[in-house]
Amino acid sequence: MQRLLLSAFALFLLSPSLHAQLGGISAYEFLNLPNSATIAAMGGHHIALRNEDLSLAARNPSLLNPLMHNRIAVSHAFHPAGISNSYLGYSRDRPDLKMTFQAGLQYANYGDDLIRRDVTGQAMGTFNANDFALTVGAARRIENRLTVGLNLKLVSSQLAEYSSVGLASDLALHYRDSTGRLGISILARNIGLQFGQYDPISGREPLPFELQVGVTRELEHLPFRFSIIYRYLDRWNVLYDDPNSVETSLLIGFEEDTERSAGAIWFDNFFRHFVFNGELMVGKKRNLRLRFGYNHGVRKELSLTDYRSLAGYSGGFMFRAGRFSIAYGRTVYHVGGGINQLGLDLQLGKR
Repeated sequence: MQRLLLSAFALFLLSPSLHAQLGGISAYEFLNLPNSATIAAMGGHHIALRNEDLSLAARNPSLLNPLMHNRIAVSHAFHPAGISNSYLGYSRDRPDLKMTFQAGLQYANYGDDLIRRDVTGQAMGTFNANDFALTVGAARRIENRLTVGLNLKLVSSQLAEYSSVGLASDLALHYRDSTGRLGISILARNIGLQFGQYDPISGREPLPFELQVGVTRELEHLPFRFSIIYRYLDRWNVLYDDPNSVETSLLIGFEEDTERSAGAIWFDNFFRHFVFNGELMVGKKRNLRLRFGYNHGVRKELSLTDYRSLAGYSGGFMFRAGRFSIAYGRTVYHVGGGINQLGLDLQLGKR
């Protein structure tokens, strides 16, 4: 199994035919939605922290570890207009194999009474739309500091009478230093293909592939850790250069309308790759954790020119009591409001 995981990761890194895709030009975009309150609170991406939080392994399988043994994780996001995004996961550790396994289901429902309209806008009844991804994954501890992980996902999408099926995988490596305060991950998400198309005439659509690198660091004399995630490692240009846009400032919360220079465009594109987040751990046993995140790409894409908003910012908390924990995350996408997400984590019995 160890050789299989390493070989798969090596083949990915050497493959010249994989290209990152941005939102809106690929199928199964729901795979990019935060699958837990933890991820929602920390900027939508959190890939380098190895602890007991099972929901993190749904994104990065190399984070699977013995602390997740016999755990179950449940999360639900409350989107506007009755749209929902839910996740259920379970993990089990096998010390004799030096491996941890997981199974999970992510489900997005967009409503059962969506109005169908013709080209003139006339109502023609209702329809439903939903997506789901069934995941199985495993991680192998090569040594105390290095872990390699693999997720396999069966993805299905139903839009009225149109449906699609695909296969995707996540490959990841995680390094943790001897102190446990530094973690580094490299993650390739959603490698795969769509083998059942919505419309056979239009052909296959790409999956939302993405290559990420993340670093997390806990301070030595303060109960605080921060993470920096760099997205789209194999794609530089993630910027739609709107000729009507004159907003150039990269200062958080302050924008000025000035002429866009080549340097401003370069820095804007550069910072759109980054997600920053932090976590303050309160209490002797660190049972209360206060979280925040900032996603510059989301802020630049969803902020309105004439209104200040908190788009791109997120926050939340986690409280643990014994084997049970509850987490809350809130992500702001628009001036109209944010999305609330709740998560529960429970260890079933003792090891």
